[in-house]
Amino acid sequence: MLVVPYGPARAETRAGNSRFIASIARADSPEEARAFIRSIKDEFPDASHNVPAFLIGGGACVTEFCSDDGEPSGTSGRPVLAVLKGSGLGNAAVVVTRYFGGTLLGTGGLVKAYGDAAKAVLAAVARAELIPARFASIELPYQRYEGVKALAQGLGVAVAREAFGELVAMELVVPTAVRPEFERRLAELGAGAISPAYRGETSATRPL
Repeated sequence: MLVVPYGPARAETRAGNSRFIASIARADSPEEARAFIRSIKDEFPDASHNVPAFLIGGGACVTEFCSDDGEPSGTSGRPVLAVLKGSGLGNAAVVVTRYFGGTLLGTGGLVKAYGDAAKAVLAAVARAELIPARFASIELPYQRYEGVKALAQGLGVAVAREAFGELVAMELVVPTAVRPEFERRLAELGAGAISPAYRGETSATRPL
């Protein structure tokens, strides 16, 4: 089971008159992580430093990255990454933004300040687990639409896409664990006329 951020979060701390703003978001690939890092740098272009770290994957298959972004080597990126690695989260990107307050913190002070900022945002972020799922497609008449939407919501089946023509076409993400129950209740709701077509494996997100 991989635990991931359930939405973004932000926390602010202070050390030696410097302001530290820690931001976290889910990132399912290094490209998504780098895009998040760029977005924080764009949000805080006048900051003294924007120190990034990310961890993609879990178990034996992990991609990790950190940077000191101009701070003394080893004093910022590594502490943030170390806190992230100890958090139990995967597929997560963190950026700690610093506005220098005029007081030098020294090597130990920087390590503590960046680590504390990362701990604060990790304490604030909601968490979810990734569970095995399959993509499914269904078509249904309009009079069944609200019932199917309610069924999906109740079982944790995500609606990825909808198209409205002569029939309603829905693309769903069906967790493996609820597939038998979903199929049974869908058949009851549609009097046997609504049948999902499955394709491709993916993962679903379940809040913790």
